[in-house]
Amino acid sequence: MKLVTWNVQWCRGVDGSVDPARIVSEARRIADFDVLCLQEIADNFVDPDLAGASGDDQFAVIASLLPGFTAVPGVGVDQPARDGGRRRFGNMILSRLPVRQVYRHLLPYPLDPGVPSMPRIAVEAVVGAPFGDVRVITTHLEYYSAKQRMAQVLALRSIYAEGYAYARDAQITKDDGSPFHTFVRPRATIITGDCNFEPDDPEHPAILAPFDDGTARLHDAWEVAHPGTPHAATFCIYQKTDPSGGELHCDFIFVSDELRARVRGLEVDQATQASDHQPVILTLG
Repeated sequence: MKLVTWNVQWCRGVDGSVDPARIVSEARRIADFDVLCLQEIADNFVDPDLAGASGDDQFAVIASLLPGFTAVPGVGVDQPARDGGRRRFGNMILSRLPVRQVYRHLLPYPLDPGVPSMPRIAVEAVVGAPFGDVRVITTHLEYYSAKQRMAQVLALRSIYAEGYAYARDAQITKDDGSPFHTFVRPRATIITGDCNFEPDDPEHPAILAPFDDGTARLHDAWEVAHPGTPHAATFCIYQKTDPSGGELHCDFIFVSDELRARVRGLEVDQATQASDHQPVILTLG
């Protein structure tokens, strides 16, 4: 199973051009992926609200460019648009593996007075990998507010643990195909996305901390694949948010205990300039 995660900056490249087709083409060049996790997908945003944006529904456009994939959108921002309609912003999972259940988890948004922020979401799809079902959760955590970002990290841990409990202890109460149909979740889990923290920030050990209820720990897939090696940069290589700042390492893939031994590779493509972030590629076997 091969998974790519990528913050695509509303499909805007370092050259300032907004082009969903280029994103899909670059992703396909980088890896023959089974699952593609994207962050910062826009619908009905136009320049200058998002630089270079034309208002296209990128959720629909990207889905149309990947026939044979199931598209799972996750909208965090849903607000009035200038044209009187709605505009949306969020994340997306596309899978050519069978998609079972889908869950959308709104993340905490505690007030942090005077600090810019936006609502955040984690979108989850259970996919049928060759070795069994896997929960794939992708998200984009808060950039400006450290208070909100830590609350969101703790919420991700709770989302993971909640699903793990269903995998461990769920009883089938209904199997009639109704909305009450019970689905037992798999233990194997991938959590991925733009986390907006660094490996030495407090959020990193927080998400990896042990659980006290029997839930298996999460692992940083980079550290599994490259023990003792500093994380590769995934942000601000070609386009800086701070002209004097260095490269950042904020795009992560975390895997549950069940998948740790299946990690065959974790790489960062540092060549593409189709976004201000770099794609991260996970290979499981």
